[in-house]
Amino acid sequence: MNAADNTLIPGAANSVGSKAYVARFAETLAEEHFSDFLNTRIKLSSLGVGTFPGAVDDVTDLAVAAIVAQALQSGINVIDTGANYRFGRAGRAVGAGIAKAMAAGILREEFFVVGKGGFLTFTGGRPEDPLAFFREEVVAKGLGKEEDLAQNVHCLSPEYIAWQLDDLRSQTGLETLDVFLVDQPEVHIPLIGKERMYQKLLQVFTVLEQAVNENKIRYYGISTFNACRVETDHTLFQSLTSLIGLAEKAAGEGNRHHLRVVELPFNALMPEAYTRFSQVTGQGNIGSTIQAAFQLKLTVMASHTLGKGLLAREEIPSLQEGIPELANAAQRAIQFVRSTPGIGVTLVGMSSPLHLADFLAVAKQLPLPKERYLAMFEKEK
Repeated sequence: MNAADNTLIPGAANSVGSKAYVARFAETLAEEHFSDFLNTRIKLSSLGVGTFPGAVDDVTDLAVAAIVAQALQSGINVIDTGANYRFGRAGRAVGAGIAKAMAAGILREEFFVVGKGGFLTFTGGRPEDPLAFFREEVVAKGLGKEEDLAQNVHCLSPEYIAWQLDDLRSQTGLETLDVFLVDQPEVHIPLIGKERMYQKLLQVFTVLEQAVNENKIRYYGISTFNACRVETDHTLFQSLTSLIGLAEKAAGEGNRHHLRVVELPFNALMPEAYTRFSQVTGQGNIGSTIQAAFQLKLTVMASHTLGKGLLAREEIPSLQEGIPELANAAQRAIQFVRSTPGIGVTLVGMSSPLHLADFLAVAKQLPLPKERYLAMFEKEK
């Protein structure tokens, strides 16, 4: 740990701390509200706070900090953020919220923070000329080359990912992030092909394995948009077993890899991770991404739960009929995703404290029984 790290909050989520967190809320939240972070004995809340949305201003910073602080004190122990979110402001707001929650008695070992890197961190706002920005802030500083850039917004180089990881640790004030995800590496495939993308990803995974050794992260994974939803013959498709193979190479012979999380979009209008049988499982069978991930001991975190707000505004008939006890479309959409067998954490992006009430209302419900979920799911299809 260098001198700058001395100001960072030490620790990370662990089994003892997360189980104590579950016990804190035994009188208000059912045990079924919590899920297992596979192969670790760490307990995660089935709902997590996402911090992508919101205006780039001080008011939103304060709102996000308040949401994080209240969520951590209300039985939500998973917080998701990214180095680039709101031009780097989201991570700092998360850090402020964590500080508030810890001042109120929440311990570092009780909660789980997810970080991401890959998309460029445009500190101060999106530049008029992103390529010029990249040349000045990335290439000139030895953090990547132009061949590592996709769509002028995404850099897949080990040096840049390592920089973003350190930047996010600084933003949040945490010495150790519980997991760090490479965000949408598939955007490079149309430019350089899948094989070359995997070569770059291997270099990134190698840096992340080193970050585990340096106590900067406990685990790592990937966050996708298209890669785990498309057909196997689609250009952007990514195989979970191929990703694990890269992680095993990155860890080195005889060492255990630390690839443990896949984040992917899932909601009533984007069900492919559950319905499309496209992945080879640990037993050599073919299954959905969610089924295969479970068998391969990868924890699935669902993103886009509200479809960028659409599902909070518009009712889905099958959900309205199938979950009539909940108050509104947003609660039903969240409960639908949260009840999906095999999804460990359902992430909901929020920047207004008003939305937190719906979120916490769902936390107090039991997840739907499998039979009831499947009946509704069949209608939705």
